This record gives sequence, C-alpha cells and structure tokens, in this order.
Amino acid sequence: MIRTRSAARRLARTAAGLSLAALLTACANAPAHQGAAAVVGDERITVAAVEAKITAVREATAAQPGAPRAERAGLARRTVAELVLDRVLAKALADRGASVSDTEVAQARAADAKLLGGPSQLEGELLSKQGVPAVGIDDFYRQQLGLQKLATAAGQDPRAAGGDEAIRKALVTAGTALRIEVNPRYGHWDPQQIGLTDATEDWLPQNSTLY
Repeated sequence: MIRTRSAARRLARTAAGLSLAALLTACANAPAHQGAAAVVGDERITVAAVEAKITAVREATAAQPGAPRAERAGLARRTVAELVLDRVLAKALADRGASVSDTEVAQARAADAKLLGGPSQLEGELLSKQGVPAVGIDDFYRQQLGLQKLATAAGQDPRAAGGDEAIRKALVTAGTALRIEVNPRYGHWDPQQIGLTDATEDWLPQNSTLY
C-alpha cells in the first residue's frame, strides 16, 4: 500500500519560498486570517500547526543516526503542502461519501509493521525514507488509504496507471472547488498540479517507496 503514497508524491509539488519566521499578514497577498499559513475553504492551517510538525520531524531525525536532515525552508513548504493536500483529499472523499476510519488506519499500520519486523522498524523506515516522525504515522496511513479509496471509487486499481489518473482527477476537482489561499512565502496552490507552484525544487522525492 505504500506505493500509493509515491503516486501522490508525483502529483504534489511545492514552491520555493522565504523563511517561515516573517508574519504571514505582512504580505498583501497573504491569507486574510492572521496567523494562518493557509486557508482551505473555511478552515485555517495555522503557523502553530506548521511549526509543530516541523519540530516533530527535526527532533525525530536528530535523534536517529543516519536520518536525513531537512533544510528548514524546504521542510516548511513540504509541511504546508501536506496539510493543504490532506484537506483536498478529505473533500474528495466526502464528495464520494467515503472516509478512512481509525480501525482501517490501525490495521494498515499493523500489517506493514509485521512485514518490517515490528513497530520500531516501521517507525525507523518511515522516518528515514519518508521523513515521517512517529507522531505522524497515523496521518501518513490515513492519507494513503484515502488515496486508494479515490481510485477504487472510480473502479481502478490504486497501483495502476488508471488508479493514478483517477486519484489525480478527484483531487483536481476537489481542489478547484475549494477556496485555497496560501501565503506566497510558500508558493501558490495550483489545483491542476495538486500542489504549490513557483517551485525551484521538489518538496517530496519522486518515485520513492518505503520498501
């Protein structure tokens, strides 16, 4: 099931931006709500939420020898893009009357942990190869399962080209329907590209799999 995450990575791109430190409302084109890194529909993605995820990743990688160290600006852009994508995915699922349950997340996580030799091994692999800290593992699986459901809802295999196309179409439709404002320090959300544009580097590596 991890491969579906890789398909999402091919769909989503981010923008090169400036540092996270400046106030978002300092720019005229920033989201209208003070303290928001982005606004998706009626929901704010706060700077605090972005900072919390950045801290979790940096602390986890610092504690694990050999884990890649993420450059802060790139990590901030990646985090904002991930959080926006989660909201787009949630709408795409809701439009199809679908959702991902906590039980499904737990079952998928347990299955992969068993394949890798246990929860600790799974945590290490996700951190080193996907940049996912332990506190973000459930979100990781929730996104993967949601993407799979978009493909199966269209009668496609999530791991085939038809599944990739079904996922893309569903996310484009949902992202277009949502009002998405992102602080330009992170770039601009392009619903057709399903990610942040004006990028000078990818926010996630292409064709990366857990195993």
